[in-house]
Formats: sequence, C-alpha cells, structure tokens
Amino acid sequence: MSVYLQVLRTNRNVRRLWYGQVVSQIGDWLDSVALFTLLLTLTGSGQAVGLLFLAEFLPGAVVGPFAGVVVDRLPRKLVLIASDLGRAALVLLLLLVNSRADLWLLYLAVVAKVSLSAFFEPARSAILPSLCRREELVAANAISGATWSAMLALGAALGGIVAGTLGVRAAFLLDAASFLLSAALIATVRVASGQAPTGATQSPAPRPSALVELRDGLRYVLTHPAVRWLTFSKAIWSLGGGVLLLLTLYGREIFPIGRDGAISIGLLYAARGVGTGIGPFLALRLGGEGQRFLRRAVAGSFFISAAGYLALSGLASLPLAALAVLFAHVGGSIQWVFSTSLLQTRVPDRLLGRVFATEYAALTLTTALSAYLTGVARDAGASPALLAVALGGIFAASGVFMVAVLWPERTDAGQPS
Repeated sequence: MSVYLQVLRTNRNVRRLWYGQVVSQIGDWLDSVALFTLLLTLTGSGQAVGLLFLAEFLPGAVVGPFAGVVVDRLPRKLVLIASDLGRAALVLLLLLVNSRADLWLLYLAVVAKVSLSAFFEPARSAILPSLCRREELVAANAISGATWSAMLALGAALGGIVAGTLGVRAAFLLDAASFLLSAALIATVRVASGQAPTGATQSPAPRPSALVELRDGLRYVLTHPAVRWLTFSKAIWSLGGGVLLLLTLYGREIFPIGRDGAISIGLLYAARGVGTGIGPFLALRLGGEGQRFLRRAVAGSFFISAAGYLALSGLASLPLAALAVLFAHVGGSIQWVFSTSLLQTRVPDRLLGRVFATEYAALTLTTALSAYLTGVARDAGASPALLAVALGGIFAASGVFMVAVLWPERTDAGQPS
C-alpha cells in the first residue's frame, strides 16, 4: 500500500486530480440512488429505470467518438473543468421534476449530463500519463479505481440515507455542489511544461478535419489487435450491465429497507463499491504488474463476476446478497483498472483521447442496451433471481471469449506484448 500512498504524497498533480475525483464521484452516487428512487416512486416501472440507464449510457456511444477528437485537440485540463461546470448546471434541473408529467425533463437533463461525461472521462484517462511517470501509471490507475469504488460505497450508502430521510432533492443539490468543487480542484492541476497538453504533436502543418482525425483513431484501434481487445474489453463486460438495474430491483423488491427501498439499494451499491475497491490491489499483490499477468487477469476477471451473480440468484438474505455483489465486482474492477493501464502504456499520447473515447462509446452502448433489456424482461415477468442467472451466464460466456483473444501472446508493431 505504501507505493500508492507515495504516489499521492509526492505527485501534487495526481493528488489534485484525485481530490476532484473524490468529491465529484461521491456526489454522482448520491445522485444515482436518488434518481432510481424518484423514478420508481413516480412510475413503479422497471422499464422506466431501464430507460434511465439508456439515457445515462446511450449518449456516450453517440458523442464519445467525436469527444475523443476534442480531447486530443484542446487542453485536456480545460475539457475537464468545462465538463464539471456544465454538469453542475444540469443537475440543478432535476429539482424541477415533481410528477410523471416532468419525466421528460429528467431524461433530458440526464442525457445532456452524460454527454458532457463523454468528454470528461476520456480526458481524465488521457491526461494521467502527462501527470506521472510511466512506472507510476498502474499505481495511479489503481488509486483511481479504488477511489471510484470507495466513493460508490460511501456515496451509494449516503445516497440511500439522504434520499430515504431528507428526500431526493437534497441529493441533487449535493451532487451539483460536488461538480463545482471538482472544477475548482482540477483548475489547480499543472500539466508538465515539456508535454503537449492536448496530446497532439506540435507541427506547423494544417490540422486535418475532425472526421479525418476520428477515422484515424478508429483505424488505429481496429488495426492493432493488442489494443483492439483491450479497448473493447469494458464493452464486452458491460454486456452484463443489466446488473445495475438488478441491484435496484433486489433492493426495492427482495430486501426493501427505507422509503421505497432506498437504503437497501444504497447498501447493495455500497457492496459493489467495496468489491471494486479491493479487486485491483488483491490482484496486484498476487500477480505483480507484468503486462502478461495484467492482460490475462483482464480475461479471468469475467469469471469472478459470473460466479458472484450466479451465487446472488440463490441467496435469501441481504448480508449474503451484499457479499455476492462484492465478490462479483472484485472481477469488474480488475478488468477496468488493468485494461486502462495497459492502454495507457501501449497507445501514443496523441491518440489517447480518441482511443479512450472509443472505449467509452462502446461500453456505454452495451451497458445501456443490457440495462434496458433487463428492465423489459422484468416487466415481462422475469424474477430478479432469473435475471441474476441470465446475467451471470453472460459474464461467463464473455469470459470464454476474452480468454481466447487475450491469453495468447500478441505483439503489435513497435509495442510490447
């Protein structure tokens, strides 16, 4: 653990970026639990929550590739700050949602907010190699993944408590404030003067059009097998993204605690956060930071997720269900952190924004479709237990495929295997 603390202690810029992540993501999870609770209260429909997941993830699939061009053209720090300020304003629109007649505004605000996230997330992943040394990257990504997890655990638990006691509007106000504080913290980050802040090489030659740059980024991903499967590994894991709705169903219908099950939903999401927090650290302790181990761990992590959700289907108490969710997301976090670290070491800096935007677009598309179809299946009569079995099976089948494409040694020209 000392190596991770040392990165935060000695690298001021990584530390400031991390501070921004802490406050922003805790607000996000307060917001998420409040949205689930509000939608189920106003509609009582699993499909309505499925539509929320479409609104939260589908825009990233549309905006993401073009966002990558912007991230590679503009200073990435500027993209991060502008995205935070815009999202703060959009969250405040949710305060106007009071009835079913206002649901259009809820979905519109969520779509716009997620569209800005399609700029923020690739920019944060792309700026990190400019803020730390290559040997610090895995540790920095592990810290980021663990922070996401800890804020999920804390934010979801607090979100359940806030929404279940103070109401959903209090959660929305806290989320807006968190984006403003994140923007202020990121404004203090300094990109090294010897590096191009946009990721592009400095050249007097005319800049190609955005469509040409988008095409070049996609071509790079598709023509480099070692990069291709790492880029799409999150999307393949997200074929089981219906688990996000599943946790809401379990909290509201199977183990309801608090107003509309808000507290139990928060506790299950908190268990997810704990699992994602410990996964990368356990894996790194067992296998180290070698690229071969990281690549194979990405593939093997799918089976951990499968086992957790298959186990969840047969459990009848909230504590045991939380343990199964925790275990499942140990796998999810290994996949996420290790694939990100491998891409950061393999992809040229000038293309990082487009590669991470392609990754974001693909994973948001599959998550949206999986969550929506899970909601449709629930409204058609499928039980939460049956949905857990189906989603666990998807993780297992995806794991077989990922072992086939990631375990063999693959070396792209000029890149390590």
